[in-house]
Amino acid sequence: MALPVRAQLKYWGIAAIAFAVVLWFLGDVLLPFVLGGAIAYFLDPVADRLERAGMSRGMATGTITIGAVVLFVILALAVAPALARQTSQLIDTAPELFRQLQSFLTTHFPSIMVEGSPVRETLVSIGETIKERGAQLVDTVLSSAMSLINILLLFVIVPVVAVYMLLDWDNMVARVDELLPRDHAPVIRNLAREIDATLAGFIRGMGSVCLILGTYYAVTLWLVGLNFGLVVGVVAGMLTFIPYVGAIVGGALAIGLALFQFWGDWIWIAVVAGIFFFGQFLEGNFLTPKLVGESVGLHPVWLILALSVFGSLFGFIGMLVAVPLAASLGVIMRFLVGQYTDSKLYRGLSDGDHIGE
Repeated sequence: MALPVRAQLKYWGIAAIAFAVVLWFLGDVLLPFVLGGAIAYFLDPVADRLERAGMSRGMATGTITIGAVVLFVILALAVAPALARQTSQLIDTAPELFRQLQSFLTTHFPSIMVEGSPVRETLVSIGETIKERGAQLVDTVLSSAMSLINILLLFVIVPVVAVYMLLDWDNMVARVDELLPRDHAPVIRNLAREIDATLAGFIRGMGSVCLILGTYYAVTLWLVGLNFGLVVGVVAGMLTFIPYVGAIVGGALAIGLALFQFWGDWIWIAVVAGIFFFGQFLEGNFLTPKLVGESVGLHPVWLILALSVFGSLFGFIGMLVAVPLAASLGVIMRFLVGQYTDSKLYRGLSDGDHIGE
């Protein structure tokens, strides 16, 4: 005999509260495992394809691991030094860029830069903040997120966790399936398949979009000779995960830097702007429809809200779990709405049930 609905709600509510408490107190500890699990989930389809091609699960996992190590070494040797150098230079030159911005606005738009104007006061405040704290920015970020030793442990633990979870992924899924409540197992399996389809479409698809756009922005901005173009491209690609934010932030940074570097040479400024316009055209018309699809069901506003709420409550670990939780809640809400629209509470009495008929 199934448990009453009230008892089930009580148990599921306790489980949700326990999950939130664990996330709150153990967020930093769980971070490597969440990242490792996300990597394993991302790569599981690749391992499945290799298995269908005739490899064992262990051989497929080993092939993926070797490929990932080779790719990491190539990126570390070819891209990481230039990226680190440009990031450091950008932090060092940020105060000078703001001084040049003030001088530019004073020369070309003197009416908005009069003494006491909001624009002037804002720029002065930002410039002083950068001057005082710009040199400490990287240290501040690192110390606020985690200590250096934790970062090193992160780079060690995450790959190990990812490899073990990828190797044992199918067994873990089967074990979880065995633990499902028998009365609700079919419904939970259907919901899990919908959630997996949503996550696969969004995380894997959007991750591919971010990688393609980040590479495109970084390479093209580097080719046109934009200072710090590699950093801007990487930032724009990473932020593409959040709807509209990558294009806005990356475009503003790139065009702003181009105005300083190429002022008067409008062709190159137009080229930098054109790079981002073409990137958005590519994303909206080809990459997102092909790689993400239109049936994902994650509305941009819902995604931004989830990232903001979970990031505010649980920090970086909250932002990592925001997308799967948002996808899960979206699927569950659609299921509940479907149940509601099929119920008598919504449909009322049928024609044959009306009194007197």
